[in-house]
Amino acid sequence: MEREVLRAFKFALDPTTAQAEALARHTGAARWAFNYALAAKVAAHQGWRVKVAELVAQGVEEAEARRRVKVPVPSKPQIQKQLNRVKGDSRTDGRLPEGAFGPERPCPWWHEVNTHTFQSAFLDADRAWKNWLDSLRGVRAGRKVGYPRFKKKGRARDSFRLHHDVKRPGIRLATYRRLRLPTIGEVRLHDSGKRLGRLVDRGRAIVQSVTVSRAGHRWYASVLCKVTMAVPEKPSQRQRKGGTVGVDLGVKTLAALSQPLDPADPGSILVANPRHLTRAQDRLATAQRKLSRTEKGSRRRDRARRTVARLHHEVAVRRAGALHAVTKQLATRFAVVAVEDLNVTGMTTSARGTKDAPGRQVRQKAGLNRAVLDAAPGEFRRQLTYKTAWYGSGLAVLDRWFPSSKTCSTCGWQNPRLTLADRTFTCPDCGLTIDRDLNAARNIARHAALAEAAPVAPGRGETQNARRAPVRPGSRKAARQGAMKREDIRPPSQVPSQRGNPLASPPAQMQATLF
Repeated sequence: MEREVLRAFKFALDPTTAQAEALARHTGAARWAFNYALAAKVAAHQGWRVKVAELVAQGVEEAEARRRVKVPVPSKPQIQKQLNRVKGDSRTDGRLPEGAFGPERPCPWWHEVNTHTFQSAFLDADRAWKNWLDSLRGVRAGRKVGYPRFKKKGRARDSFRLHHDVKRPGIRLATYRRLRLPTIGEVRLHDSGKRLGRLVDRGRAIVQSVTVSRAGHRWYASVLCKVTMAVPEKPSQRQRKGGTVGVDLGVKTLAALSQPLDPADPGSILVANPRHLTRAQDRLATAQRKLSRTEKGSRRRDRARRTVARLHHEVAVRRAGALHAVTKQLATRFAVVAVEDLNVTGMTTSARGTKDAPGRQVRQKAGLNRAVLDAAPGEFRRQLTYKTAWYGSGLAVLDRWFPSSKTCSTCGWQNPRLTLADRTFTCPDCGLTIDRDLNAARNIARHAALAEAAPVAPGRGETQNARRAPVRPGSRKAARQGAMKREDIRPPSQVPSQRGNPLASPPAQMQATLF
């Protein structure tokens, strides 16, 4: 079956000195345009607040005053039209265009960058404003989105977006090693663009836009395309042979599997954790100390800052590469990949507490938080989500309260007193002794298979966010604790037994949602 999907092809750029300056100029223009649009929206909002305050001062209730006052917030068309009137032009003799108002020219350098840089930044400001309003009204799922903030040079990520013009196609591969960008020209690529070039030549890919960003010491171009790709309707013979695999994500090992990733290698049942951040910790500490000894605003500090950014970027690239390698093998070798629904935000919350109730073992918890974030379980699941859809396999996400580590994978007995320090699971009922992560992986695979055979419990609509956390926590404490991963700790006598009937339907809290 063929269908159209949006796919991004990311390339590392190798620009010349002049091209790097042009890219930096475009990122600055995008940042300025975003701030310009956001300033117009904030001004309208402040005007609305003033009018509401005036009505409240006259004796009108605040709720009624808010309903009465209507102040339109300018969007992209109005902002762009106003900017065209006052922007000026450095190529002329300095006079303002006819009909312009105001003594200043905001951006007389507008002709030095591509016009899509301004338009995409205006759209981004509209999206940021809409996300805040939707979150304020409770329409947007997920955690609360704060008031839009202005972008500051050196703090915000350097990026800009150019849209593809159908009449004058400016975004294209000149060769497999050169990408043509409007206004900037042909930029050399570090890697080959053959895969994208062949799709475009065969008419199976249409370029939509390109986002150029800077990370560490590298410039990247992410080409967004509408691709016509063949999506398998059912798992392949190889995937059906692999069946269902349970994946238990952790820190000691990156992932424990219910069956080996490679049948010829029994040791691949445990995927080692590369610990990229730990390996780079010494170099990062040295670079951070050098940065702390520099004077703010100096060139030496800027060089030290770039060194720290480069080290962090290298860690991120290595982490992403390792995750891509594992997730692709899982998506292509098994029919169903089963994972737990983990809330990384709740698991990595600081333990420092408050001034009145200070936390305990704060340093130890901070180290655990770093280790969890270095393993990146959220990114692991995100990659599995789209890769299983590409390769014809399925993704089963088990309920957050499923006690995978505390349940015996052979007889179903539960140990409610199992702690994180217990790395071996021992079942006194059937005598099973196994690594706790492997035991959890087998439970995940087993109950995912049962959930596929049995109907999923009704009434489980879409949750508030991807981590099953509430949109509006009742308090700050609830925001920290409401979405943490916990396991059922009911006494074994109250747990429905699965022994003797492997096809019995799992209880509601053990069922999985199959995508």
